[in-house]
Amino acid sequence: MPSAAILHEAQALHKVSDRLDALAGEHPVVSEALVTISGNVRHTATLLEVIVATKLGPLTGSGPAMA
Repeated sequence: MPSAAILHEAQALHKVSDRLDALAGEHPVVSEALVTISGNVRHTATLLEVIVATKLGPLTGSGPAMA
């Protein structure tokens, strides 16, 4: 089902965002840039979830996408 695949990718993007945030804490020289990129990735993941919810409908029997 396309919605499951898209939600899977959104979850992967949330994890990438989390890793970028962690790297920002470890590398002060580039932390501002990493936090900005992390936020953009997180927003993209959220937009994918919104697209699924509004255009494809929720998955039957599933909880929140970011369980």
